Amino acid sequence: MNHHAELLQERARQVSRRWFLRDCTLGLGGIALHSLLQGEARAATNPLAPRQPHFPPKVKRVISMFQAGAPSHLELFDYKPELKKRNGQLPPAELLKDYRAAFIKPNSALLGPKFAFGRRGQCGMELSDIIPHIGSVADDICLIRSMQTDAVNHAPAQILMNTGNQNFGRPSFGAWTLYGLGSECENLPGYIVLTSAKGTSGGASNYGSGFLSNMYGGVPLRATGDPVLYLSNPKGFDDETQRASLDTLRELNTAAHEHYGDPDIAARIQNYEMAYRLQSSAPELTDLSSEPQHILDLYGIKDIKQPGYARNCLLARRMIERGVRFVQLFHEAWDQHGGLFGGVTKNSKDTDQSSAALVKDLKQRGLLDDTLLIWGGEFGRTPMMQGGNDGRDHHNRCFSYWLAGGGLKKGHVHGETDDLGFNVATAPVHVNDLNATLLHLLGFDHTKLTHRVQGLDMRLTGIAGKVVKSILT
Repeated sequence: MNHHAELLQERARQVSRRWFLRDCTLGLGGIALHSLLQGEARAATNPLAPRQPHFPPKVKRVISMFQAGAPSHLELFDYKPELKKRNGQLPPAELLKDYRAAFIKPNSALLGPKFAFGRRGQCGMELSDIIPHIGSVADDICLIRSMQTDAVNHAPAQILMNTGNQNFGRPSFGAWTLYGLGSECENLPGYIVLTSAKGTSGGASNYGSGFLSNMYGGVPLRATGDPVLYLSNPKGFDDETQRASLDTLRELNTAAHEHYGDPDIAARIQNYEMAYRLQSSAPELTDLSSEPQHILDLYGIKDIKQPGYARNCLLARRMIERGVRFVQLFHEAWDQHGGLFGGVTKNSKDTDQSSAALVKDLKQRGLLDDTLLIWGGEFGRTPMMQGGNDGRDHHNRCFSYWLAGGGLKKGHVHGETDDLGFNVATAPVHVNDLNATLLHLLGFDHTKLTHRVQGLDMRLTGIAGKVVKSILT
């Protein structure tokens, strides 16, 4: 058989297969192809459609209250009478073996806690007097006193805490959540970011999509003006004109997607449509005038137009009510190398009431049972002093986090540190362990929520992480 005849025969086989799959719809091949094409069509139309996790979840939405700058566990959550007793003394030499601080000399004098502590709630959880509102929800929270991390500087530690890796370019926990569960909201992004105080040291990497499609990344909303830049139409450009322009763009992008199959084109279609819907949904979302006075008082909001952490907490509740999957609040103000007493006092005043209000508000609305709340920063602070006698350096060996919501033990304290708050004494929880546990609450086996990149199945927890079962119900 000559080469020309072989080509004709191969062409006939291809036509025959195409005819069978296209026209023989009663055959198994036709049914499979029809199902596949329907799935692709759905994915192209709405790549963020809700999806089922690996097993029944305890929670289905997340609010992360990230206290960037690193709150001092020794002033807030982990009282150390021995540290108070040894204030001004040098730390034991054996404690400092192989230890390197970020800035101070390791043998700097010890600094006792700046605030008194007391027992809170029926559980008797010991918390600082400077956070009385968080103390009032002690029976609803799970406090981890034995957190550990690898990084000792702000940007890499923040990125590690939020993405599971110190390097840039990895998907955030919020992006993994959206990737795994999809979104229940058509008129708002599935992952929204709100900031107060100043921007984070880790920047957009803290809430980016990394190697996942950009549709899974966090969408920052602005505190003043339009919630999203260029949300309002320019003069002379009405809604009808805009809709016609978007329809034309959609047709062009859809044709390109059908031809190339590039997932970034599907993301572009989704982003254009979301931006259009945001023009009406975002202003309604951020207008707090419909909130009753007792709710504003609960969060400590004096002026509904005044940006800040308290307003962001209330906005977070409004977002999850509207189906937003993941809301992340960033408040970078906790880096007290000096002025510890004044800084912690101000930060607690800015965040304590509204953080606790979220717990109370969700609980009274029946939303706490299937919502996960996370409160904490990138690391802790040293027991040794910095800045004279009123500051603490970065400390990655131990720090505290608190969680609340479905599937978690309430009024529970996990782990403990040594007498000086320097090392974890029992039940350590690494960042990877925390992320594995959070994904478990969302219904995922953290080893199986993966995305293939350059031949590797990448995941939030890397090659480590174990679920902390002792904090789960």
